[in-house]
Amino acid sequence: MSNRSENGDATQEKPNFNQDNKDNELIEKEQTNKRNDDSSVSDNKGELAEKEQVNKRDDDNSSVNNNKNELAEKEQINKRDDNDSSVNNNKEGELVEKEQISKRGDGSSVSNNKEGELAELNEKDDDDSSMKEYLQTDPKTGLTTEEAQQRLNQFGRNEISEAKPNLFLKFVSYFRGPIAYLIEVACIVAGVVKDWVDFGIILGLLFVNAFIGFIEETRAESALEALKKTLALKTKVWRDGKLIELDAAELVPGDIITLRIGNIVPADAKLLGVNVSGSETSEYLMVDQSALTGESLPVNRNKGEIVYSSSIIKQGQMMAIVVKTGQNTYIGRAASLMNVAVDQGHFQKVVNKIGNFLILITVTLVVIIFIYQAVKFRGTSEGNILVILQHVLVLTVAAIPVGLPTVLSVTMAVGAKQLAAKKVIIRRLAAVEELSAVSVLCSDKTGTLTLNELSTDESWLTPSYNETDIFLYAYICSEPGTDDAIELAVRGSAEEKLDILKNRENDHDIPGFKVTSFTPFNPAKKLTEATVINLETQEKFKIVKGAPQVITKLAGGNREADQAVINLASRGLRALGVARTNSINPSDSDDSQQLKWELVGFLSLLDPPRPDSKDILKKCEELGLNVKMVTGDQLIIAKEVAHRLGMSRVILESNHLVDSAKSEDEVTEHCVKADGFAQVIPEHKYRVVELLQKKGYVVGMTGDGVNDAPALKRADVGIAVSGCTDAARSASDIVLLAPGLATIIDGIMTSRAIFQRMRSYALYRITSTVHFLLFFFCIILAKDWTLPAVLLILIAMLNDAATLVISVDNAQVSGSPDKWRIGQLITLSIILGIILTMFSFAHFFIFSYVIKVTQGQLYTVMYLHISSAPHFVIFSTRLTGYFWEVLPSPLFVISIFGTQIFAMFMSIFGVLTEAIGWVKSIIILAVRFLSIRTLLIRCL
Repeated sequence: MSNRSENGDATQEKPNFNQDNKDNELIEKEQTNKRNDDSSVSDNKGELAEKEQVNKRDDDNSSVNNNKNELAEKEQINKRDDNDSSVNNNKEGELVEKEQISKRGDGSSVSNNKEGELAELNEKDDDDSSMKEYLQTDPKTGLTTEEAQQRLNQFGRNEISEAKPNLFLKFVSYFRGPIAYLIEVACIVAGVVKDWVDFGIILGLLFVNAFIGFIEETRAESALEALKKTLALKTKVWRDGKLIELDAAELVPGDIITLRIGNIVPADAKLLGVNVSGSETSEYLMVDQSALTGESLPVNRNKGEIVYSSSIIKQGQMMAIVVKTGQNTYIGRAASLMNVAVDQGHFQKVVNKIGNFLILITVTLVVIIFIYQAVKFRGTSEGNILVILQHVLVLTVAAIPVGLPTVLSVTMAVGAKQLAAKKVIIRRLAAVEELSAVSVLCSDKTGTLTLNELSTDESWLTPSYNETDIFLYAYICSEPGTDDAIELAVRGSAEEKLDILKNRENDHDIPGFKVTSFTPFNPAKKLTEATVINLETQEKFKIVKGAPQVITKLAGGNREADQAVINLASRGLRALGVARTNSINPSDSDDSQQLKWELVGFLSLLDPPRPDSKDILKKCEELGLNVKMVTGDQLIIAKEVAHRLGMSRVILESNHLVDSAKSEDEVTEHCVKADGFAQVIPEHKYRVVELLQKKGYVVGMTGDGVNDAPALKRADVGIAVSGCTDAARSASDIVLLAPGLATIIDGIMTSRAIFQRMRSYALYRITSTVHFLLFFFCIILAKDWTLPAVLLILIAMLNDAATLVISVDNAQVSGSPDKWRIGQLITLSIILGIILTMFSFAHFFIFSYVIKVTQGQLYTVMYLHISSAPHFVIFSTRLTGYFWEVLPSPLFVISIFGTQIFAMFMSIFGVLTEAIGWVKSIIILAVRFLSIRTLLIRCL
């Protein structure tokens, strides 16, 4: 009898896609609902916000109206009402508003015209009947492998082709910018005065730097694209009767996929109104489609309606059938309507500041030289404006750091590869540099500081129930097909303990019971809910499972239960509440708030700290990194875990973050001094980041859920941990492929080494420019002497070519967060530049008046000295102490000494200048190396 009933119910659940009239009704309903929802949300945003604040303080909970706008309204209200009651209403409203702004990046919405164009595209999709034959898939089994392959060949991969930049235009872009313009002007002037040797050299320099920049940045982009492929979107899909995980790019029309909270919708899909277990669900999905329409509030989507690719599931769980893929999707055809704001990153601002400073001092000194020579040689052949202009422009070209942006970008690209080897994937290249500056890390407890390998311990039960009851009810109220640690622990323990769950043909069936409605875990309400029918007795009832304080409150409160939670927490155990209702009659209200609930008991879950967490936290302290634990658990559990990890027990409850009785400064100070935060919700995470940033801290935030996305975007460095949702991954700057805090620490240490390489190069390059300009500025004004243009250009080329290898040099990891201190960097560079200038004048006067070399030999001597001095300086700038504390890499040494050997042989054999022989050349290099190392090492 029970088998017939079960089979009959299953038949009723299965959607019938063979009936055209039902399809037409669904399509018509979809069109109507889409237009109604879009217009309602767009036109009534102000009313929704106003009603939300009023209804939140209204204790009279009225029944839910069928209108979707009221459902959305109530959802926004309940989302905060069920959380900590001490949260201030106004603060929560501000935080939710900030969350919506963060999700859209720049906070601006798409115009109404764009929404209209997108709606028009949607109507065309609904009218397209050519896809009907592909939408006959059985939701219980999905497509076969053969069918999927045929459709993949027919429709192509589920990808939106990206517009790749034109390589020629990209190459031409390296001839633009202040630095390039200065070189081009010098080249033109050399051509005007018919100095073809200088013209050829300057033109060659221009193209060499363009080629180097183009090749190296292309390699960097290719490396980053390869790394991003490891983050390809995955989705759960039914194939050959099994629920498997598949790359979203392999989806085809007709595939049956599962959508749950945190998922990014992988393709345009029609909701089927059933959950993974095959039971019907009356629940809707709450979908954030702001990336498509600019709507500030999530919208509700029910059975038969379309959810669009790139939308984010904010709440609910349901199966759907793929209707459009790739370029045919809603976003694929509307891509031209989307505007993406490109913000100038922090790293680019630093590069611009350094470049602008060097250009400023170069132009200033060169203009002074130009005016001086124009006045002094007025009326003579040497006073010809073009001749003077040629000389000063060649000097400018030699001084300007042409390779500065390329060297720094290549250094970060190489660093991204190094981080990838440590299972730290960089989604935004500038995050390599920003990670080194993180001073406060807000870390999740579960899965990061703890193992996230939950197991059940002894349960606490009310007198009316036994252990079989609590495990059975908890299993029924668990979501199948998810990788959530709590759900896996509950289902695994129940399958091990309960005989009725063993030897089943279908893992989703529960013998003797039928789930008619299931609502997945809602992080705002902190519970999961299921409606169940006992097939033997036909009894219908509801079950909930979730946070103990929420379940206890739902069941009317229980002091003994509250004490049980405290006792479990004192042992480091996490309580999971389970409750059920009495039998539900057809005439009874199905509203959970109106039913009478009975507390079944608490499952106790153990999530021990990771074995290495305590040592890693000590390492963080040594690195000057302040780690704050952030958890949704009870305060007493958070304190117990903090104690086991060797942290202080200064843990704040979330209500302290929004306490209206305290001033903003007082709350901020408490936030800074706290070692962690308990019972937090996503809005609280955002608040923590905001408060710390106001105090000037560079904040890193870890997260794994869809509701962590606003905090991840707000943080200076958002870190999506291993096993995160698609939404968290897309909002982050860095994605971890390995669990635990050790991966983050590896990433921070590597990023600090990368920062030191960039800092040492910047210090070297600014010093070289200051030395070069200061020496020639003074010697031209004092003696009217300068090097031939060909030697000046050669010095510039050798300097930039050799220092490209700094990206692979061994670097020193600092014991505190790194930060660009531009003022300090420039001041130190000027001091070092003055010291080098003094060395240069000593060489000039010794070889001119003591040794008395010829003018041609003096050119050679000064060329060899000016070429070698900056290169030996880099051995000092690469570290803050002695160079042997961290030995340079072999490639770095070979490159630096290789350029000096080249310059030495040019001087010995008189290539492009007069020869000075072996003795003088070797003495010059030896004196340069020893004297510079001795005098400069203490300056650094």
